[in-house]
Amino acid sequence: MKVSEPHPPDSGEDSQHAARAAELAELLAHLTTCWDEERRQLARRLHDSLGSSMTALTMHLGLLSQHLHEQPQRDRAAQMKQLLNNIIETNRKMQLALWNDKLEFLGPKAAIAELVQDWGREHGIKARASMPDDDPDYTRAQGVALLRCAEEGLRNVAKHAQAKTVDVILDDDGDQAMLTVRDDGVGPGAAPSMPASCHGLRMLRERARVLNGTLTLGPGPDGAGTALTLILPKQAA
Repeated sequence: MKVSEPHPPDSGEDSQHAARAAELAELLAHLTTCWDEERRQLARRLHDSLGSSMTALTMHLGLLSQHLHEQPQRDRAAQMKQLLNNIIETNRKMQLALWNDKLEFLGPKAAIAELVQDWGREHGIKARASMPDDDPDYTRAQGVALLRCAEEGLRNVAKHAQAKTVDVILDDDGDQAMLTVRDDGVGPGAAPSMPASCHGLRMLRERARVLNGTLTLGPGPDGAGTALTLILPKQAA
């Protein structure tokens, strides 16, 4: 019986697969950009509409309280004012989760530093931010990618690392930017990778690819803990 030889790969099929992969990568980049812009616009609407209205209501309620003389009425007004303050704070957190305005007006350096400080206070973990002395220029896409890397790294630390200390380091040598989220937790194991279930990391890796950058996940520099590193080549901002 004659055994047939395996057919060599079809170069036409390879070209089709490559073209299809390029189309999907372009589509993902477009969707990511649209998603970022929609989040920015929604955060702005929450600030301009709901936030401004709640602040105005608090001021009006304060003026009204000055004309209340019976204690039960004053107590009820104080409860209403506290409820409004809670709504304002919830609205502020929602805006921040959607889009950090500091990213747009002050740059990634300020946005990441604030993120690390707030995250450490919220989770009771020592979190340190090391930023460049100067304020490097980045495109909006680069700034968003750097901030999303910090967010995703801190999210994974809180969920998996069991860490006591976290360092978020932004380096910029003029040619490229490198953001590292490093912890002293349990580490990624002997074979670090990005599992299919880690959609946040996979989306972040695709962001990096679109910007001609790289995203790596592995043990820390001393072999302990985990280090998530995003490297982006600089472009004219």
